[in-house]
Amino acid sequence: MTQFFQQWMPYEWAWGLATLCGILLIAFPLMLAVAMIIYVDRKIWAAMALRRGPNVVGPLGLLQSFADGLKVMLQETIIPSSTSKALFLLAPIVTFTVALMAWAVIPFNGGAILADINVGLLYVLAVSSLGVYGTIVAGWSSNSKYPFFSAIRASAQMISYEVSIGFILICVVLWAGTFNMNGIVLAQKSHVWLLNGFVFNPLLFPMWVMFLISGMAETQRAPFDLTEAESELVAGYQTEYSSMAFALYWLGEYANVLLMCALNAVLFWGGYLPPLDIPALYLVPGWIWLFAKIFLFFFIFSWVKATVPRYRYDQLMRLGWKVFLPVSLLFVVLVSGWLMYTGHFA
Repeated sequence: MTQFFQQWMPYEWAWGLATLCGILLIAFPLMLAVAMIIYVDRKIWAAMALRRGPNVVGPLGLLQSFADGLKVMLQETIIPSSTSKALFLLAPIVTFTVALMAWAVIPFNGGAILADINVGLLYVLAVSSLGVYGTIVAGWSSNSKYPFFSAIRASAQMISYEVSIGFILICVVLWAGTFNMNGIVLAQKSHVWLLNGFVFNPLLFPMWVMFLISGMAETQRAPFDLTEAESELVAGYQTEYSSMAFALYWLGEYANVLLMCALNAVLFWGGYLPPLDIPALYLVPGWIWLFAKIFLFFFIFSWVKATVPRYRYDQLMRLGWKVFLPVSLLFVVLVSGWLMYTGHFA
């Protein structure tokens, strides 16, 4: 794209314009996908509870999310007088922006990636860890005890599960031999016979299961949605928010869920590669395979939310620190030991 724009302008301007176009090509479809995935989420919950779900606004209720967005935009923005106003307004912007930033290194196809950097996985970890600031600042700046309690709880939950996620990803990096996201996808080609994906590896399958569960806890989805436990925390750290400030948290949450679904697909299920390493399957564009896998994992997220009761907070912390952390650390030793024994590092 840069070469295309160089016909009319210097390289620096062409690179900047090409980068901006790449950002918009990811951000706009992602925001549209978030709107539609909210509709899908509600439809899945309704089907599992034998209800209809959204079915009035637009054909089959497809415009319900847009109607909800319009309603939120037209609401009055209320800022409580006791808040720290600058931080109060900055917090949802940080949360939504961070949710979009991580998509810069997700490979949608071979070569279809905004920033194909060598440390793409480290970038994802660094950016996703910034989300805790939007949470803690929202709770503190609200100057209300219940949002503050929820923010402390949410930040502890996010930090706790990031530790185990880090060890899980070490196993993936050791086997792939690179931090580059596109390189990790290509390393999964024909990983086990004709199967594309690390998930078919006996040593990495348990890591995927732990990563999937940790992703639910990291994004505060049920059964780990302790930040919104209505019995003691009302609506959580965003209790004092209204109008578009609340909508940014709402959109950011679903963008993070989609990111976790994409990371499941890219790191363990072959990303844009077809499930089987058969030439005929490569006729289907890679982005279709990636989107199909993302939708599959989103269905699992919705399925769990509709069926599994909420954990207690002590159960959540015990799972993270006493189960996932030691098990993931053990598998780092097992994976690295196996790779050394087989000469993979030679």
